[in-house]
Amino acid sequence: MIFEDEPVPGYPLPILPGHTSPGRFERVLRAGQFAVTAELAPPDSADPDEVYRRARIFDGHVDAINATDGSGANCHMSSLAVCALLTRVGYAPVMQISCRDKNRIAIQGDILGGAAMGVCNMLCLTGDGVQAGDHPQALPVFDLDSISLLQTARTLRDQQHFLSGRKLSFAPRVLLGAAANPFAPPLEFRAQRLAKKVAAGAQFIQTQFCYDVPLLRAWLDQLEALDLLDRVFVLVGVGPLRSAKAAEWIRGHVPGVHIPDAVIRRLAGASDQAQEGRRLCIELVQEIRTLRGVHGVHLMAYRQEESVAEIIERSGVLQGRIPWHPGRDQPTNQTKVAS
Repeated sequence: MIFEDEPVPGYPLPILPGHTSPGRFERVLRAGQFAVTAELAPPDSADPDEVYRRARIFDGHVDAINATDGSGANCHMSSLAVCALLTRVGYAPVMQISCRDKNRIAIQGDILGGAAMGVCNMLCLTGDGVQAGDHPQALPVFDLDSISLLQTARTLRDQQHFLSGRKLSFAPRVLLGAAANPFAPPLEFRAQRLAKKVAAGAQFIQTQFCYDVPLLRAWLDQLEALDLLDRVFVLVGVGPLRSAKAAEWIRGHVPGVHIPDAVIRRLAGASDQAQEGRRLCIELVQEIRTLRGVHGVHLMAYRQEESVAEIIERSGVLQGRIPWHPGRDQPTNQTKVAS
């Protein structure tokens, strides 16, 4: 797939027919490429260089970078600020928006502000409760939830007015996403929940960690029965496990993460458990790549971000494609290839 020369960072590509954003991430998805996204942990800092250092780890391996929004109800640099910094140099960020901390007035302002700074992708989340994080005394808002947030963002984009009815002079041109967890009970409810998110405006989905491919297959079968597989881009969450002990801790303390006993036994029996965790992740990516209805993977490697390049390279899922990153095409600045 050939794209025109990249614009100056911060200046958007033209919106192609059938697209809702000018972003590269949407172009990759709609071109039928297997997409890779990764999660950037925002720093506990006001130093922009910390954001750029964390982003550079992913250069040449991911199509978009998620900036988390107070994940786990813990305080860090804001998702909006991280995305603003990333767009300055041309990265394709996914701005996560949590309903926990802001009401609909602030959220609508952030959607417009993010879009104005070149953010083309937004992930709509309800958010973790404040009791889970480092400020349990904070007052939660939850004026909206993930579904009403999707409806709000779609209203701004497609109907070009605020929820109050007041008109916008220029609508945000964004690709809208949501989260899904195929692995948490009640399993029969999960596909129906996703159907509601798609109806509300979700165009892409990033799932919770997948360590159980049979459960993933069952969920995809449910999506097919609901005629959803051709209506939403599904990116399956994956990530390396550092050790059997870490896997047991995640299973017991991170809500919604399902890790089968067989995975923990495999890690426990390895001489180098971290290496085995990366090997397992690579195998999962390769198997997930073959499933109908899957359009990519979302790599979450908290405090193991340096492993993302190895996992993507060894899995071979990009099939020689090099996602765009700052400086990729220097010094020739010729016609750009594939994303």
